[in-house]
Amino acid sequence: MSARVLVQSDCFQVLRKAEGEAWLSCKIPGKPTLYGSLKCVSVGADGVPEITASEGFVVNEVSKKSILVSCPEENASSKFVDPYTTFSRIHQKSITCLDISSGGGLGVSTSSDGTMKIWQTNNGEPRRMLEGHVFDVNCCRFFPSGLVVLSGGMDAQLKIWSAEDASCPVTMQGHKGGILDVAIVDRGRNVVSSSRDGTARLWDCGKSQCLAEIVNCGSPVNGIALGVADNAINLGTPEEVPSEREIGTEGKLLLLAREDGKLQGVSLQSRQPVFLYSGTDAFNCCTFLSSAYVLAGSQDGNVYQLDVRNPSTPVQTIQRSGAPVLSLMPFKEGYIVSQGDGSCFIIQQDADHIIELVGADCDPVYKVAVSEKLVYTCCRDGIIRKYYLSDL
Repeated sequence: MSARVLVQSDCFQVLRKAEGEAWLSCKIPGKPTLYGSLKCVSVGADGVPEITASEGFVVNEVSKKSILVSCPEENASSKFVDPYTTFSRIHQKSITCLDISSGGGLGVSTSSDGTMKIWQTNNGEPRRMLEGHVFDVNCCRFFPSGLVVLSGGMDAQLKIWSAEDASCPVTMQGHKGGILDVAIVDRGRNVVSSSRDGTARLWDCGKSQCLAEIVNCGSPVNGIALGVADNAINLGTPEEVPSEREIGTEGKLLLLAREDGKLQGVSLQSRQPVFLYSGTDAFNCCTFLSSAYVLAGSQDGNVYQLDVRNPSTPVQTIQRSGAPVLSLMPFKEGYIVSQGDGSCFIIQQDADHIIELVGADCDPVYKVAVSEKLVYTCCRDGIIRKYYLSDL
């Protein structure tokens, strides 16, 4: 764990006024935390504040929506980014999952208030209520068309919805426990789901039926990711000729983040195991960085980067806090991490600072979605935050 610069969650609101002051700290492994403050000296005609830092810290750069602060003695630096806008009236309670359409104009989100809604990304205005699941909806995802939504819930049902009229023409059943995550194969003729029952299943959307049980690992599968496998990876040969209803499964690797602390890789078409990596705690989420490199986030705050061609030892392990890693998302030349302590940050290759997306005050940030230069987060506080990251 390296030194980390942190700031007050509402610092931008405070520092937009002359004499405004926000707390600042640098957490240093094995040493006492260094505490300090940021202070607004004045606000320019362009609305950009002049900000100074207390001893031990340096303000390197300021704009209306970002502040770059460093702690030179510990070689730590963070760029704090304020939300471009926030949406607080889409749901009444915690927002547990969200996704953004391929065109960027629509969002879909689920909440602990039992609702799932389609909304406009420009202003957060709700467009459609998607009603039909019993109990909580755990995951939601747009199909590549941007006009159709896939969801999975604690009722062990997968549902496909029209984003245009909120109809639900397809319901798929077969899991014996709540569905925790979903993935879409290519354009969406097939989809994959993972469940508390320990299985991952491949489904035919056209016939509303399960084509295969990809794996049964005996432990809840908290998250999955689907990607094209590197040519050097042996995906095996199917024991039987794949059904003609399987579309786009060839050459695909399925990652499974398991509750028993294992990250598993399985060939989607052959169903054969590719690798099994044991971590230090339950895995909550996973994603692909490329055809060879993957990420997995654990309950104890570790983010593991693995090369699936040689997964026995991580390429690197990052831990910026001990809070659970709740979501991972590739972004430009790096990736976004959200955690259970409200932190949400971006790590980029060769960058000399971390980008921290501020706003959540110790409330878990459950999910992140990306649409070009826009990043959306959903949080236990019931707010969707939208960040504009054009100047990274």
